[in-house]
Amino acid sequence: MLASIPSPSFNVFHIGSLSIHIYGIFMGIAVATAYVVVTHRYAKLGGDRRIAESAGFWCIVLGFIGARLAYVLPRLGEQHEHWYWIFQIWEGGIALYGGLTFGTAAAILVVRRRGGSFWMFADAVSVALPAAQAIGRWGNYFNQELFGTPTSLPWGLQIDPENRPAKYLDAETFHPTFLYEMLWNLAIIGLLLWLERHRKLRRGTLFALYVILYAVARFLLEFIRTDSPSRYLGLSRNAWYSLAVILAGFGLVWWIRRRHPIPADEEPEGEGDGEAEAAEGEKESGGVVEV
Repeated sequence: MLASIPSPSFNVFHIGSLSIHIYGIFMGIAVATAYVVVTHRYAKLGGDRRIAESAGFWCIVLGFIGARLAYVLPRLGEQHEHWYWIFQIWEGGIALYGGLTFGTAAAILVVRRRGGSFWMFADAVSVALPAAQAIGRWGNYFNQELFGTPTSLPWGLQIDPENRPAKYLDAETFHPTFLYEMLWNLAIIGLLLWLERHRKLRRGTLFALYVILYAVARFLLEFIRTDSPSRYLGLSRNAWYSLAVILAGFGLVWWIRRRHPIPADEEPEGEGDGEAEAAEGEKESGGVVEV
């Protein structure tokens, strides 16, 4: 083993009787980052920041519920020391697809109810989400979780014996899938911002591209991840879900091109999504994209 990435020797510290989990710190930073980015981008794209703030709050609340449910439900049959492990989120255990599903539903309901443009909000989210994911994956690093199969590559991740899967107890280094996913998310951000600046895109296209790009990476990573509770026809549950998301993403791109024949930065004032005005008279437009 000429080189490897060491794992942290701790994942919690104490201030008096208070235990602070590093995972929780990174999750908090990730959530705050996503909220700031999405509200700033929504306003910059031409929307009302107040709508983004309201939608962002409910996306966070329902997104966390969905992410935790998607992690817990497939594992209810496993043996655990206490029943309240279901709520011990600080020990890790949230599933992005569950959060994405619940968060999208929350965004659709809140943004449309407030009279905003959902697709404008979706384009704002397309950068905020991978930014949050990139930060949150460092929490997995401190928890020594979500690593891949054993590897002898120079960037293999050292995992303590008590955190290794039973069938890999003799292995010392594993694929740092948290790092792979973090770097991929940063690449997604760079690509989407470049496309936004240099290409005329229809509203909602950035979100569709984010969905496709992330799902492709997740599908590939599932082949080397060791934390999947079950597999069907050789693929994990998340791999199958990724395939469905990829197909849905391409379908969304096709639908957007048909529904929005004009790029977002050429739409006349007021011709965005076509949602009704909110009761308080707030109204969004799909106006000029400012980058």
